Order: sequence, then C-alpha cells, then structure tokens
Amino acid sequence: MHPGPTAPAAPLTALLEDFSLEMTAKDVPALEQARRTLPAGTRVNITYLGNEDLPMRLAAARAVKAHGLVPVPHISARRLGSRAALEEFLAGLQDDGTGEHVFVVGGDPAHPHGPYDDALAVIRSGLLQQYGVRRVGIPGYPEGHPAIADGVLWSALRDKSAVLGGHGLTGDVITQFAFDAKPVLDWIERSREHGVEAPVRIGVPGPAGVRRLLAYAGRFGVATGASIARKYGLSLTNLMSTAGPDRFLHAFAEGYDPHRHGDVKVHFYTFGGLAATAEWVSRFRAGTSPAH
Repeated sequence: MHPGPTAPAAPLTALLEDFSLEMTAKDVPALEQARRTLPAGTRVNITYLGNEDLPMRLAAARAVKAHGLVPVPHISARRLGSRAALEEFLAGLQDDGTGEHVFVVGGDPAHPHGPYDDALAVIRSGLLQQYGVRRVGIPGYPEGHPAIADGVLWSALRDKSAVLGGHGLTGDVITQFAFDAKPVLDWIERSREHGVEAPVRIGVPGPAGVRRLLAYAGRFGVATGASIARKYGLSLTNLMSTAGPDRFLHAFAEGYDPHRHGDVKVHFYTFGGLAATAEWVSRFRAGTSPAH
C-alpha cells in the first residue's frame, strides 16, 4: 500500500474531463452501480468478444444508452464471418440508436473468419457511414504489438486516419495501456509527426490485482521491467496486492504538452471490474484516490 495522490493538478484535470472506459456485454449488471459515479454522457466502449453473440452485444449497447451514457460498440474485423454479419450488427445498432460511435479493431484471431482482414477493410467497406456511424475509434500501440511489426503499425495508423477523413468520418485513437508514461508521450508526439491529427485517448488500467495486470501486460506486449513496475506501483513480490494508475496519470500529466501532443484524453480499461474502476475514477478526480 502507498499513499494516495494529492488532488489532480490542472493538466491532469483537463485530461480527465472527458474520460472514457470499457466494458463487456457481461458487465451489464455492474453498469447499474457504475453509472451512479459516471458523469452523464461518458463514453463506454463495449468489447466484441468471441464468446458473446449479437443479442448480447446489442443489449449491452442499449443498456449503456439507457443509463444516459454514450455507447461505443467495438467491431472486431477478423471475427466477422461475412459482410452480412457486419450489416446485421450495424443495422441492429442503428435501429436502437446506439451506432453513431464505434471502435474498429482487427481483433485476436490470427486468420479472418470472413472477408475482413483488418480494421481498414471494414472502414473501406463504406458500410459504417451507410448505417449512420459518425465517429470511429481506431487502436494505437505505443509499445508496439507482439505480432505486428512497427512499420506495419505506423502505416496502418496513417492509412486508417486518411481513409476515415476521406469517408467523411471523424475519429480518435485509443491506445493500448502502458505502465510507463514516457513511451506513450513519445508515441503521441511521433504520431503527430506522421500526420495523425485525431484526438488520442491514452489507455490506462483501472485499479486491479497485480497478478491480473501482469497477465494482461504479457498478453499485449506491455513492458513490465522491475524499474517500470516500481515507478507504476506494482509489487512484483506481492502479486496478491492491487495497484491503481495514479502514479502513471500524474507522470503523464507532468510530461503532457498540448502544443506537441495535441488533444489527449484518458481511456480506462476495467481489468479490475467496471464498478470498481468507475468509483476509483470518481475519487481520483476529486483528489481522494482510494488506498490500494
């Protein structure tokens, strides 16, 4: 356990003014508790997992909207078995009024289940705007991707940004989480040099058990060296402890320069639970982060 942070400084307060967070379709029961501490209009990304079906995904988006929040359903390109499957999902979202914002990602499968090799193929299909999508989130990887070369990642980010603009769609970039603020700051600055002007939402883990955080880090290629772990507040000798992102957020805010980094906000991954993350964010924004 270490002391909670002081009240957020002005740069951090600005970064957290329009934060977003993530849930799965199975988190719908937890949403009732979480929404009590979430500001109205908060964006809630809804993951697209292989063990969920269309009714579950649509129901989750409806639940988010019903609680006065903004649903951002994910579309996993390589999980789509056909063009018809994509159209069915988009049509369902449009009918429910939950499809104006989406997040498009290639997804976990090594080989596509249907005609879409990657997120760019979905964006280029023209179906998003046909079914009323106005804003599209795309992924960014400040520490790289364990299965994709850096050059390919940069090319894909540039291409997706350009194609979105060409299709009349706005967008933002949501990054993979990290435990060290400096590589994220450097990556954002470099993305601006690559001509990517979209707002960036930096991925941050909500409070969670150290063992779980390390497991996710290993899965996504996130650096967890001893010095990084200490800086973040992870105890490598007590895996049963928990850690929150307060140190990371303060470090990021100290290095953030709007002139170099542009429009940046925070996106919380709810590894430790949707309600727990929502409560942590509420306390942190008030300057009274819970002990952990």
